Amino acid sequence: MHILLTRPLEDCSEMILKFKSLGHQVSHLPLLSIVKLNYEQINFFDYKAIIFTSANAVKFLDLKSINKNLLCFCVGSATEKKARSFGFQNVIAAEGNVENLKELIIQNFDRKKGKLLYVSGETISVDLDQQLKMEGYNIKRVMNYRTILNQKFDEKFAKELKLKIPEIVYIYSQNSASSFLNFIKVHQSESLWMNTNLMCIGEKTSSILNEIKWKKIFLFNPGEEEYLLYKI
Repeated sequence: MHILLTRPLEDCSEMILKFKSLGHQVSHLPLLSIVKLNYEQINFFDYKAIIFTSANAVKFLDLKSINKNLLCFCVGSATEKKARSFGFQNVIAAEGNVENLKELIIQNFDRKKGKLLYVSGETISVDLDQQLKMEGYNIKRVMNYRTILNQKFDEKFAKELKLKIPEIVYIYSQNSASSFLNFIKVHQSESLWMNTNLMCIGEKTSSILNEIKWKKIFLFNPGEEEYLLYKI
């Protein structure tokens, strides 16, 4: 099968190699760029646990002064892997979505124990910090990166893609969906995706691309990409 991956190369390089090893053709169209934000200095000793909802939140946090035994909650396996690669020892991971992460925190962290630190990008799909505050938690959110939609794409790549449209496309966020919709319209390929299976994280993400006619739309959690190949 021809598969289109859309995350930044650092986030999907292993998946590219995996899919190629399985005999698939893989194209790569990075829809977003990630840039670090300056943020206030954090006294990690004030917090009893830290929450990450993306691998980029781990990547762009200055971790020199943090106790790596601090309880660490991660949204999914990719974020957990990144946290462990930075030395975190006490990691609990959800199954790839924020709703599961919220329940995991409630089950495993007594709000009476102290403050939570939530590190995220500037744009989030779910107000996790506000939801946890409503549950009685003392939580502080720090934003340490920004997502920028790519506006310019390689014309040669776009022409080659139109000649062989992928059977599968993976889209990971609402921002990615918006960028992909822009790509499709700029290159006037709206009518070419009828035999493509669209894989999206969440209904809000897929709804952005509803105006394009797809073969099927599947919702998935990060880590399920290979499993989805066998559902086609």
